[in-house]
Amino acid sequence: MTRPIRVLVAKVGLDGHDRGAKIIATALRDAGMEVIYTGLRQTPEMVVNAALQEDVDAIGISILSGAHNTVFPKVIALMKHKGMNDVLLTGGGIIPDEDMKALNEIGVGKLFAPGTTTSDIALYIKDWVKVNRNF
Repeated sequence: MTRPIRVLVAKVGLDGHDRGAKIIATALRDAGMEVIYTGLRQTPEMVVNAALQEDVDAIGISILSGAHNTVFPKVIALMKHKGMNDVLLTGGGIIPDEDMKALNEIGVGKLFAPGTTTSDIALYIKDWVKVNRNF
C-alpha cells in the first residue's frame, strides 16, 4: 500500500454515547490507519459527504440507540447514489444478530457486537481494503 488506510468513524443520530467510538478510533489509529472522527449527532448525509471529501476506504458507524435499521440502510443508499461502491460500511454497537444478518444482505459489511476485540476490527478492515480497494 502506498498510503495508510483511511477510516471515518461516526456517531449518527441522537445517540450521545461515544466512548466506544473513541476507543475504536484510537485503536485503528494505533493499527496504522488514518482516522477521521466526526463526533456526535451526525446525519447519514453528513457522514457520507465527509467520507467522500476525505476519500476514505471505510466508514465505521457506532450505534447504541436502536436506530441501526434506519441508519445503515440510509447510509448505504447514499453511498451507492454517490458511487462509493468500493468503500466499506461497517460498524457496531447494540445490534441483534438477526438485524446484523439483514443489514449484511443489503451490503453492509461485518457488524461488531460489544466485546469484540479492537484487533479483530482492525484486521477485518485491513483485509477488506486489501481485497476491495485499488490504491
